[in-house]
Amino acid sequence: MNIQKSFEKDNGKLYLVATPIGNLGDITFRAIETLKAVDYIACEDTRVTIKLLNYYEIKKPLISYHEHNKFEAGISIVERIEMGANVALVTDAGTPCISDPGYEIVCLAIENNIDVVPIPGANAAITSLIISGILPQPFTFFGFLDHKKQIRRNQIDELKYFPYTMIFYESPHRFKETVGLMSEIFGERNCAIVREVSKKFEEVYRGLVNDVNSYYEEIKGEIVIIVEGNSHPQTPNNELLELDIIEHVNYYMEIGLTKNEAIKKVAIERGVAKRDIYNTFHQQEQEQ
Repeated sequence: MNIQKSFEKDNGKLYLVATPIGNLGDITFRAIETLKAVDYIACEDTRVTIKLLNYYEIKKPLISYHEHNKFEAGISIVERIEMGANVALVTDAGTPCISDPGYEIVCLAIENNIDVVPIPGANAAITSLIISGILPQPFTFFGFLDHKKQIRRNQIDELKYFPYTMIFYESPHRFKETVGLMSEIFGERNCAIVREVSKKFEEVYRGLVNDVNSYYEEIKGEIVIIVEGNSHPQTPNNELLELDIIEHVNYYMEIGLTKNEAIKKVAIERGVAKRDIYNTFHQQEQEQ
């Protein structure tokens, strides 16, 4: 158990500070005050963050913290905080931890009884959702699909019967392929494609997922894909539920899924925890 009372103790803290996702004006007064007050600012790319700091005339020592050094840099940051320093973590744009670095250092800080304080602000997923015209709740935030086509197909296939609004991030060079898979697997669904949100070339496509690729010959910039959920969710194949678990898992392995992918898919279809499927499958394998 870990109970945090963020402002009861005058000790070093880790602040998660949301930064603009495009327009530099989209930052809170509290975020600016926090960046001015802390001892260090940890950031993804110092070249990006320095532009923001210069714009608001903030001068602070920067610590590089990104996907490739997050473990060693995280330890160094925690050590500074334990010595009494306050550190703000920012990403290149938006809210730390949301498809950006941050989760690992948050866990490390919690393990070391360091207060983690959120400084809320811009977030591309929520900002795009509210202008999409698609039911805003309940929703699930998926983030980026896998870069490998077969795994990406499997991920989308697992969401075919998901009943809630879904939010994805995607890169321009994978966009058309991803939307093509969604059209093939989801069928006729309402969607919104929000591009360059908060920036000069902000654009929102609202329509059927089937028609997206006929509109976009090419696409540039930061992209958020929002797709409505399945309004008639059902079990994908009732006959599969009549199989025992090992037969069910083997069925998906035979059509090309890895064992872990098959176990995950079976868990979703049967509405049980993945570990329960794994344990049952493993036990039956040993008995055979």
